[in-house]
Amino acid sequence: MRVTEYVRFDAVGLAELVAKGEVTPAEVQAAAREAARAVNPQINAIVETWPADDEPEPGSAPLAGVPFLIKDLGVSMAGRRLELGSRLAAGNVAAADSALMRRFRRAGLVTFGRTSTPELAYSIATEPALYGATRNPWDLERSAGGSSGGAGAAVAAGVVPIAHATDAAGSLRIPAAYNGLFGLKPSRGRVSMGPDADEIFSGLAVQASVSRTVRDSAALLDEISGPEAGDPYFAPQPPRPYAEEVTRHPGSLRIGVLTRAWGGRRTTAPVADALSRTVRLLESLGHRVEEVKVDLGVDWEEFVLANARLMTVNLTATIDGLAAAFGRPIDSSTLEPVTLASYHYGQRVSGAEFVSAFAIRNRVARSLARYFDAYDILLTPTLPELPISLGTYGEGAEALDGLGWIDRLNDRSPFTMAFNVAGTPAMSVPLTADTETGLPIGMQFAAGYGLEGLLFRLAGQLEEASPWSDRTPTVWARNRTNH
Repeated sequence: MRVTEYVRFDAVGLAELVAKGEVTPAEVQAAAREAARAVNPQINAIVETWPADDEPEPGSAPLAGVPFLIKDLGVSMAGRRLELGSRLAAGNVAAADSALMRRFRRAGLVTFGRTSTPELAYSIATEPALYGATRNPWDLERSAGGSSGGAGAAVAAGVVPIAHATDAAGSLRIPAAYNGLFGLKPSRGRVSMGPDADEIFSGLAVQASVSRTVRDSAALLDEISGPEAGDPYFAPQPPRPYAEEVTRHPGSLRIGVLTRAWGGRRTTAPVADALSRTVRLLESLGHRVEEVKVDLGVDWEEFVLANARLMTVNLTATIDGLAAAFGRPIDSSTLEPVTLASYHYGQRVSGAEFVSAFAIRNRVARSLARYFDAYDILLTPTLPELPISLGTYGEGAEALDGLGWIDRLNDRSPFTMAFNVAGTPAMSVPLTADTETGLPIGMQFAAGYGLEGLLFRLAGQLEEASPWSDRTPTVWARNRTNH
């Protein structure tokens, strides 16, 4: 299979070819590896590849033979390194598969490498000291986003059609928006974190993927959703597979539009224009769209402070565990300045302050739920600006403490984190591009708890009405190989 042919197919399409015997998993895998060799030197999205193992027999699983990449965080693969983008965990080898990895295997995915993440996923720009910056394939001087930036860049550049991603504050949706991809953050509890964790970042984080097509994300979520024994909570199972929802008509939806970000951050002109175009598209499809102001139930400063407490305390516990496991010091030799400052901030958070942050989480969840009684969908830009230049997010970061860093995160990505706090599903859809630069612009759609099916129905309709698959970045595997 030539790379020029390989990149024309999404994951579902590749699996169909394998199932029909038109191509073997080995041939598909060879094409993916050639694509990786062709583009990764430019984008630095993949930190390690390895020989494929346990290749499934054709037709033995829904996504049998599809090449896949896992993030260097959030999922463990037996015998493979899991370094969390940090010098503190450098050289760490996972002893066993996590529950999610077992589900990836059962789905038939052939995992052949891991993608870059910022240190401990604690940034929305993927520029770790351990492996260096991941570059956006649309513009190599710009960020690929984070924390699933390696996944976003690899999928956008044509290495794989879909890749594992996580999201605790926008870490899946931000790379989707920056790289022109589809990314759906599931409801809290939809995908198990087991067995080594019951939840990550106190329930803010979820597991899923970024992909070039809606149906790929739906097909994979069908395979990885559902609880494992001992999970603290789980989302109710949907009435039908998500893969079926993609082709179902969503009906006429009530959609509330947030044009102004929480916290007062202004949306730039290109993104505001993209939002207006999205509203017109939705109205042309028969949806009822109106502007709405959404109250989080708490002041913005309270929201940021509560998230800083939740995230830094969790970070501190993780760092203490890693340092003890590897016998390494917790200092500038093992951690980047922002991570170290956030660690020290987390040490100072009291037990009472940590518990009060959960009360804020509850108030936000209850407040947002009321809006989902009035509207089927809430629409925002995924981000208020175009992909930022490399290094921008970290400018002056050495002077910030843990609260200052979370404030910066929310300032750069003010639309995303509320839905992590509330635990509701939200997706970034690459509906438009900047008319001047051609850079992709993502639109975020959120729904009530457990309603991923509604989002997939809308996403399928939008993909058909305004397809994006013909838009490819400057660094694109088909253009970088001779085969």
